[in-house]
Amino acid sequence: MAVLRKCVLCGKEFQTKPYFIRRGQGRFCSNTCHFRSMKTGKVVHCGTCGKEVYRKLRSLRVAKTKNYFCDKSCQTVWRNQVYAGPNHKSWKHGRSSAASRSALRRSGKEKVCEVCRTVDTRVLAVHHIDRDRTNNAADNLAWLCHNCHFLVHHYDVGRERGLLKPRS
Repeated sequence: MAVLRKCVLCGKEFQTKPYFIRRGQGRFCSNTCHFRSMKTGKVVHCGTCGKEVYRKLRSLRVAKTKNYFCDKSCQTVWRNQVYAGPNHKSWKHGRSSAASRSALRRSGKEKVCEVCRTVDTRVLAVHHIDRDRTNNAADNLAWLCHNCHFLVHHYDVGRERGLLKPRS
């Protein structure tokens, strides 16, 4: 013997057993409605594309910028707009290292780390021997891997090879 009831969430009529009603169940027409009723978050709009996205209360609370995104690519697009130029953590007075990189390529120097002789071009960076980022003369530039570049700047490694001039 089934009892006709209305779903608490969507209002759809459905049949349930009296036993379920006595136990406090039989309030939802389906598991989908049951689980949808448990959600406590909010639907917000993606900060980049405007698409609607569901976020839990905790996510809404801990977000520092109060911007929410549908996926990582939308978040990256937003971050590249906000943290560009002077807001970027590596910003140095508007000067780019791209000019020094192309100057070093044109000079014909072999793409090898001057300290450890690494040939992996993915980790090679341009080092300014006199520490002046605006001096892109070929004799002032050297290829260093990221590890050796850190060591040259922080621990004076490579001084004997002429990779570091003392600060003036």
